[in-house]
Amino acid sequence: MTDKKDKDKTEQEHKEEIKRKFEEFYQTRDKDLRDELIEEHMYIVDILSNKYVGKGIEKDDLYQVASLGLIYAIDRYDPTKGYEFSSFATPTIMGELKRYFRDKGWVIRVPRRIQNLYKKINSAKKTLPQELQRTPTVKDIADYLGEDEETILETMEASKVYSPQSLDMKYQVQKGENSIDLAEMIGEEDRNFDSVELSDLIEKSTARLNDLEKEILELRYYEGRTQIDIASTLDISQMTVSRIEKKILQKFTLELEKMEEV
Repeated sequence: MTDKKDKDKTEQEHKEEIKRKFEEFYQTRDKDLRDELIEEHMYIVDILSNKYVGKGIEKDDLYQVASLGLIYAIDRYDPTKGYEFSSFATPTIMGELKRYFRDKGWVIRVPRRIQNLYKKINSAKKTLPQELQRTPTVKDIADYLGEDEETILETMEASKVYSPQSLDMKYQVQKGENSIDLAEMIGEEDRNFDSVELSDLIEKSTARLNDLEKEILELRYYEGRTQIDIASTLDISQMTVSRIEKKILQKFTLELEKMEEV
């Protein structure tokens, strides 16, 4: 009984310590304190990223996205609101994972209806064998889902972009010849063109900014800080930060349009 009381007391003290750290970080935005809070809550990243393992995206990628979501949650969490951090962090991290899964899961953008139908087809493939006591045909699946066979076939074909072939896959062009990697058969774009063009855009656009705009650009897009945080740091209103950020984006857009005209 005493051990349980001691354990409960230790857990409560730990919660109070975490709460104190959040309150201090909310006021100071101290980077060391931020790192401590990230380390303290990585277990949430483990739990949530594991929900998506085995669904077409590497576990390491999911872990990184979830970790980024945790950082966003810590930066945006307001301890004065009274709710637990985990209650705030979970939907934030899940939102990042779902967004990444939606954007990256399909190599080629496929209409949302096709993506949803693909999920239903997979579900039908698991359910129908038990009902029919055999492997379902395309017609079986179509009847089960209330779709025509052609739509089912098109969706199954489109689903191939969901799990692309590995570039390490071996191919034998002609019998008797050594096999080659798929990567060797695909042309590669020179990435230096994009990097040079992007650097030129950033350089020209930044030259159009005044000192305050440059500072907000640095804080917002290089350090990833929120508008509220920037407003507090610069002692200006969040509305002012928002207005200036829009002006910055407009200047970048104008510069981009000029480059496209050339």
